[in-house]
Amino acid sequence: MHIILGGTGHIGSALAGLLSVRGEEVTIITRSADKARRWREKGVQASVADVHDTASLRSIFRRGRKLFLLNPPADPATDTDVEEQRSLDAIMEALEESGLEKVVAESTYGAQACEHCGDLGILHSMELRLAAKGIPFSILRGAYYMSNWDAALEMARDGGVVQSFYPADFALPMVAPRDIAKVAALRMTAPVGEQGTWHVEGPEPYTAGDVAAAFAHALDREVRVEVVPREQWQSTFRRAGFSQPAAESYAKMTALTLDQHYTVPGEPVRGQTTLKQYISDLVWKGQGS
Repeated sequence: MHIILGGTGHIGSALAGLLSVRGEEVTIITRSADKARRWREKGVQASVADVHDTASLRSIFRRGRKLFLLNPPADPATDTDVEEQRSLDAIMEALEESGLEKVVAESTYGAQACEHCGDLGILHSMELRLAAKGIPFSILRGAYYMSNWDAALEMARDGGVVQSFYPADFALPMVAPRDIAKVAALRMTAPVGEQGTWHVEGPEPYTAGDVAAAFAHALDREVRVEVVPREQWQSTFRRAGFSQPAAESYAKMTALTLDQHYTVPGEPVRGQTTLKQYISDLVWKGQGS
């Protein structure tokens, strides 16, 4: 049995579908009874649990052999670093005496020891803590998610603008969530002894200018990039509903991504989904909703 923690997001839901098609038994953990019901209607087992309920998590973990671990993102209206660390603490505690044979965990490019820097720090901590658990594990370090541009659809469609915290010509490795799910499926079904760190990105790096061009093609209209100056990052996050601590954390994470050159050791695993394909699918889905 494969347990998927984070099974209702982009990556986890795609992973559940891929494993189910292969005939693998899957249990998705969600805190939403409605989402659990929808998965059960598709023939996939689902358990309702709060990620902070360590006893419930451990009970579900004990039903499976392998766990896909995606630390759930916190509501940006909260102090996201504090909340995501709290979730990670509960998950790490639930792993004790869980009987799991292997953990496949989703991390990120640029994960590093840093304070108040969002996923870069939280997921680096996760990697270190998994290594200390004694459970065989694999790490998937994903590049910048193409799905981070989902929120740009409405502004691109209605205003012809894509807002970016990065310069229009700044090239960044990006990856479609489904391509990460494909790698996760391979790691989940691999022998327990096959461990390591896999870096996953798309066919090539892309810029905000490429994002605008992809929206322009899919929407059949002119779309330009509007770059948010660094000194306005925090205020822009605040206007979007982020708490002050979350705005500071996301601004620092953005700065580290922009200012540091992250080198992938060896060759990354490359997904096949191009940015143009991803944006075209996004627009098509948006028009159908």
